[in-house]
Amino acid sequence: MSSTATQPVERFYLQPTTYSPNSPLPVLVYRNVLPQPHSESTTTEFLEGNNWERRGTFGHIPTPHFHPNTHECYGIFQGSSTLRIGKGKHDSHSAGILIPVTAGDVIVLPAGITHSCVDSIDYRYVGLYPKKAPHWRNEFGKEPIDLVAVRKETSAVEMPEADPVYGTEGPLVLWWAEEA
Repeated sequence: MSSTATQPVERFYLQPTTYSPNSPLPVLVYRNVLPQPHSESTTTEFLEGNNWERRGTFGHIPTPHFHPNTHECYGIFQGSSTLRIGKGKHDSHSAGILIPVTAGDVIVLPAGITHSCVDSIDYRYVGLYPKKAPHWRNEFGKEPIDLVAVRKETSAVEMPEADPVYGTEGPLVLWWAEEA
């Protein structure tokens, strides 16, 4: 299943920091693209229709972390949150960016992007991963990272076969192929 009406997709590029590898691939934010009514089941059905697999339902996660072994997609079906993207726990206060999200939004995080919630109201989302992707591994950046080693791992993560919102011709497939 893919959406028929295309909404603009936001792209955010994040440079590596001392504690966060981040990624040369952009973080993608799709605003108000999920089918109504927003629910866990409608969100899951919609995003799984584009070759992504639901592996959990989550809420406010305040601990900065990244996944070096898989890309990740949030389908936000309830509430709102401000996500901090690109800043490790011990990085300077100015590192990273804040991205507000609300029910109906989708965000895709490339492998290596550090992420956390800084605040939220009644926030719930479905966590999806490309089919065939391994179970995510959490890294918390407690020590300065070995950027060369982590980037070697993140660059080896297989590209998704489809954009979670727009399918095989979606922006993720096109833009990430250009950046890889």
